[in-house]
Amino acid sequence: MTTEAFRGQDQEHARQPTHSYAMEEDTDVTCHTEGLNGLSHECKPLEEITNGHSNHKPVMNGLIISHNVKDHTNGSAQLRSLPISALKQNGLLQTLAAGGDQPKPAEENVEFEKARQEWDALENVQPALTEDSNPTLIISFNEALQYFQTTDLGDLLKNIQPTIRRTGLAAITHFLFGPPRLHRELLEERDLVFAIAQCHVDNSQPVHMRVLQTIYKRLIGSRLDCPRYGAHWENIGFQGTDPATDLRGTGFLGLMHTLYFVMDPETLPLARDIYKLSQHPTQNFPFSVMSINMTRIALQVLREEALSKECNRRQQVVGVLNEFYVATYLHLYQLWKTQQKTIADSGFVLKEVELFAKKNPKQMLRRLEVFLKERRAGGIPRGTSPDPQAQQPSPSLGERGARAGTGQGSKGKEMHFTGVCDLPPDMEGEARLI
Repeated sequence: MTTEAFRGQDQEHARQPTHSYAMEEDTDVTCHTEGLNGLSHECKPLEEITNGHSNHKPVMNGLIISHNVKDHTNGSAQLRSLPISALKQNGLLQTLAAGGDQPKPAEENVEFEKARQEWDALENVQPALTEDSNPTLIISFNEALQYFQTTDLGDLLKNIQPTIRRTGLAAITHFLFGPPRLHRELLEERDLVFAIAQCHVDNSQPVHMRVLQTIYKRLIGSRLDCPRYGAHWENIGFQGTDPATDLRGTGFLGLMHTLYFVMDPETLPLARDIYKLSQHPTQNFPFSVMSINMTRIALQVLREEALSKECNRRQQVVGVLNEFYVATYLHLYQLWKTQQKTIADSGFVLKEVELFAKKNPKQMLRRLEVFLKERRAGGIPRGTSPDPQAQQPSPSLGERGARAGTGQGSKGKEMHFTGVCDLPPDMEGEARLI
């Protein structure tokens, strides 16, 4: 036979592969062919497969085949990615699981498939928002308030106690020398506040759930929803896995005040400053439980009619009460930070804040106004000195607060933190925060 005849046979073998498998997307993969010399080209593994991963590379006639091997059928088409389903149907994954002892036609794609499996695993572990996740929408304070304004709270209104019951000499003294009465046109708004304070968290009510999610997201800066129950609520200062169990003294108003705190652009930085201090290694305290105590104090000041004059002047109740809540929390924050208070001092600090708030409501509101104005101007507001060694309160706290902090600090350490959350005897019959 002539040389041209042998050469023609070799070309015929090159054009006709003996083994080929059709995959999806019309991709033909050839892994076992007859070469020009008539010998079979087999893909032999260099190493065994361990821990579910293959480290071997396909070898043809002693040469390592790279990933740009072309299909011998047409001589030009490159290998493309293959779906896992197709690989399972053709037995490739079963071969890999068996250890690769028996060479298969598709074994030259092992490195390619290894990379694809790693990529699929990476996609599975990375959290991402999908179209089906639908995170809860942030809710504003006004939207939440409008919900309560349009909801029938008649049953709750029957149980409210908007003012302190006084009899005898106390009633006469209050009438003659006490604060002015609230204007008649503001009574309905005041009663709404106390009705919200009687409202419980309802898991079936979307507005309630949005309020909880908004508080959590705004405090920690997250875009993702959190579960209704779980230890993550303790991270923002609730006492357990269910925030509702901490609201027995203030009802849903405790959440409404926190919502206002984190949704107002001017007060949000202060809220995060207080939250940051609450996470301090030694000066830590439960942020949300402390916030509920600030709401309780604000409610008591409103009930004693100490805010009536300011409400009459501004012709609103909700707005004044919101600002007074923030002012009260600011006062506590300044005391706690500048006097290096710890959780052992919480009982005394709360009593001091409550006493000061009741006697100086106008001054509390004025200090908040000055604080926010200084922060807008870019300065460091008084009472927030970054010096960790500062032991004396800011001048804005008053000399009386400084003397009380020095003389009664040891007594405060003996008090239980949540004990001061119990409402005073004259509020018997109201819900209590334990």
